[in-house]
Amino acid sequence: MAVHKGDRSEVEQGGGQYLLKPGFIYFSKGNSVIQAVLGTCVSVCLWDKKRRFGGMNNFPYPATNNKHEATAKYGNVATVTLIRMMEEAGCNKGDMMAQIFGGSHPEGGKYVKKRNIGNENIEVARKVLKSKRIKVVSEDIGGHMGRKIAFDVETGNVAVLRVLDIRDSDWHFDES
Repeated sequence: MAVHKGDRSEVEQGGGQYLLKPGFIYFSKGNSVIQAVLGTCVSVCLWDKKRRFGGMNNFPYPATNNKHEATAKYGNVATVTLIRMMEEAGCNKGDMMAQIFGGSHPEGGKYVKKRNIGNENIEVARKVLKSKRIKVVSEDIGGHMGRKIAFDVETGNVAVLRVLDIRDSDWHFDES
C-alpha cells in the first residue's frame, strides 16, 4: 500500500477494509471494502467491470482553480485523480462505471451555511464524470440525511445506510 500525502491518495492490493476520511482517495486491485461516512461530502465510487478494480474519493469542497491548494479535498481534483489512478492501473474509461453518494444539506446542523455545499459537490462530480465520458449508473444524493456507505470492490456494489445525525462514533467501525 502506498500513501501519498501531497494528493492524499492510497493504493492497496486488496483483501481488507478501509475507512476513507474526507480529503482522501483510495484505490484497490482486489477484494476490499471501502467505507465512508458522508454528510455534505460527496464520494464517487468508480469500478472497472472487466478488471474488477475500484476506487473511491471523499471530498468536502466542490472545486479549486488554485494549483497550490489542488488536493483531494476538492471534488474537481479528487475525481480526476481517481480516474487517473484507475487508468494507471490499466483500466479503460469505457469499462468504468460511476456511482455518486452524499451531498446532503442537513437542516439546522452545525455545518449549514447560506450556500448548499452538498449540492455544489454533487454538481462537480457529475460535471467531471460527464466530461470524461464515464457513465453514472446510480446516485444516492442530496436530501437532509447523512450516509454511511460500504463499497465492495470485488462486486462493484455499494451498501448505503442513511442516518439522521452523524456522530463522532460513526467514524469508527466495529472490528469484531
